[in-house]
Amino acid sequence: MSPSMPPAKRPAICVFCGSSHGHDPVYTETARRFGALMVAHGFDLVFGGGGIGLMGEVATAVSRAGGKVTGIIPGFLRHLEPPLRISSETIITENMNERKARMFAASDAFAVLPGGIGTLDEFAEAFTGAQLDQHDKPIVLVNVKDYFAPLFVLIDHFIAHGFARAHVKTLYHVTATPEEAIAYLASRLPVPVQAGAPPR
Repeated sequence: MSPSMPPAKRPAICVFCGSSHGHDPVYTETARRFGALMVAHGFDLVFGGGGIGLMGEVATAVSRAGGKVTGIIPGFLRHLEPPLRISSETIITENMNERKARMFAASDAFAVLPGGIGTLDEFAEAFTGAQLDQHDKPIVLVNVKDYFAPLFVLIDHFIAHGFARAHVKTLYHVTATPEEAIAYLASRLPVPVQAGAPPR
């Protein structure tokens, strides 16, 4: 690469996950492993900005591995979900809708780890955008311990009752482990050779 050329942009993965850790330690382990693997495969992180729960675990793992972390958080949430000081960039928004719009615009793909109502809301917006052909960004759910099984039952229920078409199930990809999720994202997103360390 010529010295005058700017570094190639690394793909950014928007990670949706809980602001709590959940009851099973495997959720925390999954978040940490996913963050480390992101950097090893040349991806940067966009996330909800909070330094607590699984979102904090992912961001901390990315930062410790040398990756770029962009946190996007509404001003009113800063006392409930204090932003991580390790973030490469923290963007403060007026409200939740602006937060999601900024997160979506800054990302090349979406990864969904275990979480609660906020995670479901974020997934639903990305899912709906794909259904309406507003984007074609990859969406992957890390279905550790079959966490998202009830969600898939609900989607099948929508289809069975005529409120969604069967093709919507092709708009997201399901994996059981962080390794499988990262492999899927790597197959969908071109990563500049100089952007990441060799996969491990």
